[in-house]
Amino acid sequence: MTMHSNNDIVVAMTAILSTMFALLGGLIYIQTPAGGAASSSSSSFYPNPKTEPSKYAYEMYHTYYSPIWMGIFAIIVIFQLYETWTAWEYNVYLFLLALPCWLQPILYPSAFFQSPDAQRPLLERYSTKANVWIAIYTFIGNYWYTHYFYSVLKASYSMPSTRLNNVPIAMFFATMFYFSSYHVFSNTMLRKIKTSYEAGWKRRILYITTVLVLSYFTAFMETLTISSFPYYSFEDRDMAYKVGSAFYGIYFIVSFPAFLEFDAHVDDESNSTRGKKITLWDTVVQSCGYGMIILCLLDFARLYLGIPLVVGVLEE
Repeated sequence: MTMHSNNDIVVAMTAILSTMFALLGGLIYIQTPAGGAASSSSSSFYPNPKTEPSKYAYEMYHTYYSPIWMGIFAIIVIFQLYETWTAWEYNVYLFLLALPCWLQPILYPSAFFQSPDAQRPLLERYSTKANVWIAIYTFIGNYWYTHYFYSVLKASYSMPSTRLNNVPIAMFFATMFYFSSYHVFSNTMLRKIKTSYEAGWKRRILYITTVLVLSYFTAFMETLTISSFPYYSFEDRDMAYKVGSAFYGIYFIVSFPAFLEFDAHVDDESNSTRGKKITLWDTVVQSCGYGMIILCLLDFARLYLGIPLVVGVLEE
């Protein structure tokens, strides 16, 4: 990629992101703060630890774990430790980074933040259900959605890998901790809007716009940060940044608001909400359903672009 091309990308992405954040700033400016002292004190990025202790503990756990895996990832990439890895070493190292997500509901159900999950059976714990929701979503994403990146954006993985449906198995592990962090951070942003401003059309527009901007920004930042890893490449990185971020962002347009509302009544013991509790099977069905919505949206975008989809063909 030439210096001129790099400068063009910087200018284009700066313009796109600046416009998005300026729009958000304008929408925030016209909001009406939620009325009353009680409403003001309830404005928060995180769930209320008294009324939503299960969600609070889960989100705090991943908030603290996120900089740990990010730091390990940064060391691996900066020092190019992956250059000596075999396919199985990719699998093992990324599996180990995903392990704290999977083991938390089993070994540390309190999540170190006094979660009521410690008193619940394993399959009824919020953290178990949240993990299953994310795990199914990431499996569908890797198994199916990756082929849209191969076909539409001409992306490719070239590192040593064992593959399932022509997708490196290591990526199935990596997206577990990636997406757990993404969805906790998106929860904080969307919750802040819902708890800070009066309900109505202005807040609704801000909420929808935030979902769109956050989805695009998350997709772009992942594409940017992984660009220094030479074994995941695009035929046209300019297109990958500008258009690919919007394409990837389709995932999060659906999943960010969905995960915020997932199992909303897990800590509510009132009679009026007992029938709204989410079972593990409900979790499976919900995650599969949202996964299908995303798949359809990706395919609609592909059809609009007139690009054929090729699935499961091994790369040379």
